[in-house]
Amino acid sequence: MKTKAQKIKQVEEGTVAIKKSETLIFADFTGATVSELGKLKKALRETGAKFTVYKKRLLGLMFKNLNIDFDVKKFEGQVGTVLSPKHIADVAGPVYKFSREIIGTDKKERFQILGGFDLTGKRFLEAQEVKMIGQLPPREVLLGQLLGAVSGPLKMFLNILDQKSKVEVNKN
Repeated sequence: MKTKAQKIKQVEEGTVAIKKSETLIFADFTGATVSELGKLKKALRETGAKFTVYKKRLLGLMFKNLNIDFDVKKFEGQVGTVLSPKHIADVAGPVYKFSREIIGTDKKERFQILGGFDLTGKRFLEAQEVKMIGQLPPREVLLGQLLGAVSGPLKMFLNILDQKSKVEVNKN
């Protein structure tokens, strides 16, 4: 059990960490093992994010310190928080992938995404929204798909013009 001084220090440090973040993702990690959570932490480190566990009451105090109107107590069970200085699109992918990897033998999720919080827009994201964002391919892949979708018809049009010009040259 932590002393009052340790809790005050944790609230102060947590408030600073949240202030530096752009995105928070909340997850129930009840069924996950320590080694599995270590894998998540490693994957998150690569994106600049970190997974931390705060007591819900202390997390509520951190939000209160930052004038954020959000009640963490609406979540049941243990709540872990992913703090990221980047946009949710950059961190939701690894969290979603991890939640899919550690499904138990009874087909139940042992790591459930509970939701997220966009600190720049000060809005809560439902669990389904975070999961949908996590399923999206990376930005570079999306840009490549967009480029392919735009350039494909253009190439076909240029090919038609080229063939038409060859036919007209042969007629003369």
